[in-house]
Amino acid sequence: MKKNLFIIKLLFLLTIGINSMMNAVESLPERKNIPDKYKWNLEDIFKSKEEWQNEYDYIASNISNLSSYTGNIGNSPEILKEFLDKMYNLESRFSRLFIYASLSRDTELDNPDFQRMYDKAQKLGSDFSASVSFFNPELLEIPKEKFGKFINSPILKDYKFKLESFYRMKDHTLSKEVENVLAQMSIIKSIPNETYSILNDGELPFGKVRTKDGKEIQVSHGRYRAALYDLDRDYRRDVYKATYVPYNQFQGTYATLYNGRLKTRVTDAKIRNYKNPIEAALYPNNIPEEVYYNLIETVNKNLNALHRWAKIKKKYLKLDELHPYDTYVTLFPSVNKTYTYDEAVEIIKKALAPLGKDYIEAMNKGFENRWIDVYETKSKRSGAYSNSSGSGPHPFILLNWNNTLDDVFTLAHEIGHNMHSYFSELNQPYHYADYSIFVAEVASTTNEALLLDYLIKNSKSKEEKLSLIEKFLTQAQTTFFRQTRFAEFEMLTHQNYMKGEIYTADKLTKLFADLYQKYWGSEMVTDYEEGLSWARVHHLVQYNFYVYQYATGFAASQALSSQILKEGKPAVERYLKFLSSGNSEYPIDVLKKAGVDMSKPEPIIQTINKFNEYLDELEQLLEN
Repeated sequence: MKKNLFIIKLLFLLTIGINSMMNAVESLPERKNIPDKYKWNLEDIFKSKEEWQNEYDYIASNISNLSSYTGNIGNSPEILKEFLDKMYNLESRFSRLFIYASLSRDTELDNPDFQRMYDKAQKLGSDFSASVSFFNPELLEIPKEKFGKFINSPILKDYKFKLESFYRMKDHTLSKEVENVLAQMSIIKSIPNETYSILNDGELPFGKVRTKDGKEIQVSHGRYRAALYDLDRDYRRDVYKATYVPYNQFQGTYATLYNGRLKTRVTDAKIRNYKNPIEAALYPNNIPEEVYYNLIETVNKNLNALHRWAKIKKKYLKLDELHPYDTYVTLFPSVNKTYTYDEAVEIIKKALAPLGKDYIEAMNKGFENRWIDVYETKSKRSGAYSNSSGSGPHPFILLNWNNTLDDVFTLAHEIGHNMHSYFSELNQPYHYADYSIFVAEVASTTNEALLLDYLIKNSKSKEEKLSLIEKFLTQAQTTFFRQTRFAEFEMLTHQNYMKGEIYTADKLTKLFADLYQKYWGSEMVTDYEEGLSWARVHHLVQYNFYVYQYATGFAASQALSSQILKEGKPAVERYLKFLSSGNSEYPIDVLKKAGVDMSKPEPIIQTINKFNEYLDELEQLLEN
């Protein structure tokens, strides 16, 4: 149900928001001084706070009506449809209410009125969830034969797929009593996650390092990531090594937390009658396990591509030894173009022109009607996102523009999400307007692929072209190869745990280091610190077989962008149907209809071939 997505989005925003609650910087402009055309027009949702409050009162007064259906939804298709109509109508109205409060708060984090609205919306969402909590258990109690008659009734035709997708969980759902016990245990099962967050994000005692000019700086997660791109190799190395000192110090604690997640996932899979934790993670979205295994197997057969990249990096950085802290720094530091937001808009219009008239017209609506909040201002949250209610009036994009090439790619990326939401909402009823995580990054990275292709073809110098090719190689290195390596680590640790393997910190570190060495090849000197990265990568502890989707999404987007550029109209029509499908079908099937089957090796191989082709071009340009 879509209400579960509210919780996921909320947790995501809160997680990122921890780093966004920065102190106001005096040099940042006040929001009131930014021209309106560069700010959201939230009056598209509600004309005023009073109108928002009236809607809040309506929803709050009607929530209790939903719980009156307890014990009745299995009586007849008519009653079930009546409940679903009311539930989704109220949920869609709540979604608009929540997004208004969320977007308002994100532009002025120090505004107490917006914070109060946000808190009220959160509480209302919790009340809404409680009022319909009976629905899934009661639906699954309907006998299969009776349920089959229900969903084949014309009365429920608009909900058929939604109900089928709920009901297919029946074989992995336990009795009400057991489910109630498991629900109460969830607060205990979350302890490894909560402990990890406190330790990793709050209490880890990072040390200090000195810069070349003698200035002493405190190491942090943000400075670690920034240092990996720094041209000063001594500084990169010092920050890299200093970052892992506390991880080494607390490796036993991190190993205990990781083992806690292993035990939880394996136990949950057994309790719910799955054969393994991977099946348990993929089954709800009907994603075949082959998708996961195919990704790892195919990448492993083609690691020579990443080995080539390691050799090139080592050669042109003129290093005796290539270390992990050398893998992000650019080979072309002299290329540093800047882009205004308005320049980026014109570039993106040209780059995405292959997506056709309907796409460009919809995108232009966003540019021309204030769907995008562009500039960093005092007390505005950092980062970028596209957010949508699922029920209109349209999706919204948040940016913090700084005139960099990365900003141009971020805009293209968020437009991908924005148009995915726009076309889904335009063509689907509310209960199908959302889309799963498995396909969420496909539309965004397809736009990035088209933008990169356009920029490379229109580059003004050899150096600019080289830096753009390098951008793709680094993207593939981090989003495709690296995330596949993480997925393999997850797979092996869970498989081996099921065979009786007990993972000490040393074993986890060795496994992670061995995988790093395998992926990067003989040119790489794998430092002990890199082995400890399993402790630093929060996705491995806090998310359940999540990372593989970054790699599959990247591969799918490369295949789709290639089809769009080569085939033209037929591929564009398939792609627009993909964007318009929402959750009306399972994500693997939506992608197949778009022209990409992620259960087969072809999209993975195609991505690796593209990586090799760019390596060829990079080497040729460098040698010339």
